[in-house]
Amino acid sequence: MPQQRIVFTEEFCQPELLFPFTLCRSMQDIRVGMLTIREKWERMMRLPSVDKRQNDYKDSECHVDFDGLKTGDSWWLLHGNILPTPALCKAIRSLQNGDCLLDKGGSALAYRICKKQVISAHKVKMLRSISFDQEIHSIVYPWDIVRLNAWALQEDFKLLTARKKSSPVPKGTRVSGRGKLFIEKGASINVATINTQDGPVYIANKATVMEGALLRGPLFIGEGACVKMGARLYGATTIGPYCTVGGEIKNSVLQGYSNKAHDGYLGDAVIGTWCNLGAGTTNSNIKNTGAPVKVWTLQGEKEVGQKCGVMMGDYSQTAINTSINTGTVIGVGCNVMGQGLTPAYIPCFSWGQEGIDRYQLPKLLEAIGRWKQFKGRSLSDFEERIITTIYKKY
Repeated sequence: MPQQRIVFTEEFCQPELLFPFTLCRSMQDIRVGMLTIREKWERMMRLPSVDKRQNDYKDSECHVDFDGLKTGDSWWLLHGNILPTPALCKAIRSLQNGDCLLDKGGSALAYRICKKQVISAHKVKMLRSISFDQEIHSIVYPWDIVRLNAWALQEDFKLLTARKKSSPVPKGTRVSGRGKLFIEKGASINVATINTQDGPVYIANKATVMEGALLRGPLFIGEGACVKMGARLYGATTIGPYCTVGGEIKNSVLQGYSNKAHDGYLGDAVIGTWCNLGAGTTNSNIKNTGAPVKVWTLQGEKEVGQKCGVMMGDYSQTAINTSINTGTVIGVGCNVMGQGLTPAYIPCFSWGQEGIDRYQLPKLLEAIGRWKQFKGRSLSDFEERIITTIYKKY
């Protein structure tokens, strides 16, 4: 049967600018707000998605080439770092085969193609250009995830709660503010305080909010996540699925399956998957001088504004009482420990915080496997291949 589907591409998006979060995943699988970019598009377009083959180590059997187009198929080719809006989805849905949607600056946003448009494995012929003059939200650098999170939380709340009814607020839990609260069936909340004045709060199925937790929106507590006793969560914060959090967190995104289970401050930060912050770990998000924060990138330092916390890649951990400097970038698979403030950049697979010693790959894979067991998961062959390839590359 003819297929209509979304095909994500990273071509011309410069995924390397989102280091370290695009080492282990495609841009469209980054969580911003409550959902990943892929999940947002699939829900709003009501279409399944796949990824265009990039001919790199992240390709899998789920990736496709243009020669996979069959007669009668239509593909909406989308950039993986653009966040959808109802207006943008409407404009994309109205495209005909051979149409290209452009932003106000003339850059391509989306293509609709069929077999007739395919010229070669990496080239298609477009017949008509259409302009879209409304605002575009996209993530280019890691700190954009934090910058857009408040907006994305608001938009995702509307998307996830449309035509749905929240479970009742449990007895003993206090709710204040004029905003909205949605509790999925299966969530457990015990004598918490929730303030929706500045934005909505969404608590997903199987999430646990323990007694004494203070929650302030906009805020998302993902499926299976655990908010420990006395935790203080400020907006705009995303606690991804199966994360465990405690202490104080503000304006941060935990992608999923990571732990910040103890006291310590996390602010204006992005934490990858399968990370663990040791007890007392704290990050600085503003310089003592109040000067603009400069963050390390593969292209050199970038000035990002007055606030920026840690950007931590997947499978990384910190020792107890680690003090993370303002705007620090930590690569994939690091074991961060040492005295004093961390350096501005800790390379992938560092053992310690100076990047001098390297985590041995077999020991790293064993450690990741053990961390996954804590949450009832296991390290897949595909994940191991990804980690091994990054290890050899970096």
